[in-house]
Amino acid sequence: MSETSNYTPPKVWVWDKESGGQFASINRPIAGPTHDKELPVGEHPFQLYSQGTPNGVKVTVMFEELLAAGHAEAEYDAWLIQIGKGEQFGSGFVDINPNSKIPALLDRSGAEPVRVFESASILFHLAEKFDAFLPRSGAARTGVMNWVFWQMGSAPYLGGGFGHFYAYAPEKWEYPINRFAMEVKRQLDVLNRELANKSFIAGEDYTIADMAIWPWYGQLALGRQYSAGEFLDVESYEHVQRWAKAIDARPAVSRGRMVNRTAGEPKYQLRERHAASDFDTRTQDKLEAAE
Repeated sequence: MSETSNYTPPKVWVWDKESGGQFASINRPIAGPTHDKELPVGEHPFQLYSQGTPNGVKVTVMFEELLAAGHAEAEYDAWLIQIGKGEQFGSGFVDINPNSKIPALLDRSGAEPVRVFESASILFHLAEKFDAFLPRSGAARTGVMNWVFWQMGSAPYLGGGFGHFYAYAPEKWEYPINRFAMEVKRQLDVLNRELANKSFIAGEDYTIADMAIWPWYGQLALGRQYSAGEFLDVESYEHVQRWAKAIDARPAVSRGRMVNRTAGEPKYQLRERHAASDFDTRTQDKLEAAE
């Protein structure tokens, strides 16, 4: 992986060609919808529009954990938004999330629908609504929120940084791969040290902090992210490994990571979820496969 560059940045940057490798067709420097498309609406109080990326998995895991804990009012419809096809730029989706990123949630459980976007905001919204997976006050609550915000600030270095240049960029460049690999390993070391003497990231209780971090760093530790496990020597982070495997074994997590998933083995994909029975009947697997 060598690099040579004679690139000199222009005085004023102009978008005059696609860039971004695999995702070039959906990258653009402007916001707003590209086409008119209403979103479907199901029968449940919560309407989730998402895809089974790490950020999407956070929320489907939260819903499945709430239901497993007995919160029947947390029933939800999970509609697939195929980001590779630009469906996040449809007018209905943009009405819920003007930032055009999954996941987006419409909470219809009250008198007026509430739009909720950004995965951490959705986790926090649901945790407060159901008084679950988040301490009510004090140092314990602050500790959980510390780690939720840590994840939101750190994961872009893993995803848009390391993941992009290691797995998706049209060329391999040594400098960005080394730069972001170093940072991701530093982050894994942060988690490994923190998990050395406690069961979960914020203490002995499983919380939204674990749900936020696990889809990114837990699945990385389990070898499911960017095929980079060996490259990053993830097996050496023993406490992260123990934590990642413990969460992976939770039935609600197994279900949550299947929802809106369009990649990997078909048996781990449930492209849309409208009832708990979908996990058994797999009715939604009959939807057309993503291109």
